[in-house]
Amino acid sequence: GFFISAFLQPDKQRTLFEVQMIALIIRRIIQSIIVMLAVAFVAFTLFRYVGDPVSQMVGQETSIADMEQLRENLGLNDPMIVQFARFVGNTARGKFGISYRIGRPVNVLFAERLPATLELSLIAALFSLLVGIPMGVYTGLYPTRVLSKVFQTISLIGISLPTFLIGILLILFFGVILGWLPTFGRGEVIQLGWWSTGLLTVSGLKAIIMPAFTLGMFQLTLIMRMVRSEMMEVLRTDYIKFARARGLTNRAINFGHALKNTLVPVITITGLQIGSIIAFALITETVFQWPGMGLLFLQAIQFADIPVMSTYLILIAFFFVVINLIVDILYHVVDPRLRFDKAVAAGH
Repeated sequence: GFFISAFLQPDKQRTLFEVQMIALIIRRIIQSIIVMLAVAFVAFTLFRYVGDPVSQMVGQETSIADMEQLRENLGLNDPMIVQFARFVGNTARGKFGISYRIGRPVNVLFAERLPATLELSLIAALFSLLVGIPMGVYTGLYPTRVLSKVFQTISLIGISLPTFLIGILLILFFGVILGWLPTFGRGEVIQLGWWSTGLLTVSGLKAIIMPAFTLGMFQLTLIMRMVRSEMMEVLRTDYIKFARARGLTNRAINFGHALKNTLVPVITITGLQIGSIIAFALITETVFQWPGMGLLFLQAIQFADIPVMSTYLILIAFFFVVINLIVDILYHVVDPRLRFDKAVAAGH
């Protein structure tokens, strides 16, 4: 059984891998459905105790009878199980209800805010990757150099300071004192169909710099420290020693062998962190008044806007579930050891 994968013909190996991937996807989809139902239940029950939405929707002169009629029209008098079943059914069909505060469909509100949050999260993720990986590689290759000490100090600051404090300091220095960058808003945006982007205008590019830096700083430090530790561990392995004994250049060893093996776990963690960036963007959006989903969620909390709050949590959970599924699939594709272990287990 141990050498079963070595004797399998290529076609059989490919078929076995396809079967494993199909089984993995089905298993992950079932798990994802369970997770989404759990999140939906938590969101549904939790926000029932946030406040009375009817009192937020009507004025002081509204009679008790009118308030009761509005409560009946909203379905708030139905049993809890009926409300939850209706909530799940509507969510599965993409119907998230009407905002109690604004009076517009929730899916329209999130469609307007989604581009801002995704653009900010994408720029922050690219920033953390493009800066964090080179810093991690350098500190892993040259841990005793002065620049490495500087990078590690920056990482400690980035991982220790709260996100909102970093944002406030950036606003104070670059926005107020120097006046180089706008302190709030998204700048001028351009409509590309239903998608709005600020990446095609000068004011939009200037507006995204500080929020993206603030949001990506924690992820940058995490990636840098992970790449550094993985790089130092890989450089101590036997195959790196053999590569040096064969006379390969340091560039070939460091970037052709060490970095390649270092990036496998980094890619996995980075994929999971994208969900965190989207979820925790609400703090950055609040500091910079960035018109994204997070700011909409915080504004909804003040008015007990239950449809908006529950939709936000479900969308964040959906992003996490989809990203986890993609990462699991990519990890099985990239790492052949998992396929080998499965084949061995099948042989036994």
